[in-house]
Amino acid sequence: MSLSQDELKKMVGYKSVDDYIKSGMVIGLGTGSTAYFAVERVGQKLKSGELSNIIAIPTSERTKEQAESLGIPLVTLDTHSKLDVAIDGADAVDPDLNLVKGGGGALLREKMVEICADKFIVIVDESKICDGLGPTFPIPVEITPFCHEHTLRTVAALPSCAGKCKPVLRMGSSSSNKPDGDNIAVTDNGNYIVDLHFTELIKDAPKMASEIKNTVGVVDHGLFCGMTTAVIIAGKDGISVKE
Repeated sequence: MSLSQDELKKMVGYKSVDDYIKSGMVIGLGTGSTAYFAVERVGQKLKSGELSNIIAIPTSERTKEQAESLGIPLVTLDTHSKLDVAIDGADAVDPDLNLVKGGGGALLREKMVEICADKFIVIVDESKICDGLGPTFPIPVEITPFCHEHTLRTVAALPSCAGKCKPVLRMGSSSSNKPDGDNIAVTDNGNYIVDLHFTELIKDAPKMASEIKNTVGVVDHGLFCGMTTAVIIAGKDGISVKE
């Protein structure tokens, strides 16, 4: 009997905590359907006494609520700018372990927290592993609401993007890149998201990341390049780790 996608997510979520989180650590808690299980596991192990003296920084309001319900002590980067480990899912992972994140709309807080971690552990099921970023999952870009149509056009016209992608303003809930409402989606930070739908592989993800980030009106984007310590992958043949 093959495991469901949720069962695979639970396996990698639990393994990431079991393998990388020790008592006394400051940890970053990711956002999304896979990271949910890592947060759940931290709560379980604190309750059982297997872990103690853990403090955590959540990457979204959703994760904050889940962590609070499990009794996980929370702080922010304002008091703790250095983390031992951050654990989070990803929407796509390339052979160089560059990521696309932000399908769930939390990309800015995720990046702010995860860039501060000594180790960044990424947890995915094998459907997220790809030969190159772009076609498998749209690249989210968080932009200011002020003149958002102008910023959308500016990003779409960048050398890395021009003629290669279709920019789509996220509508409805910010936590899904499928339109599920008539209003513009708003992030936890009060911003909008443009999803860049690519038809071909991105040739140079770090270069594109730099071009997008340098655009005035862009807050940040979902390309996480050169940040990953290890990827824990759940597949039909079990769990594997890429470093």
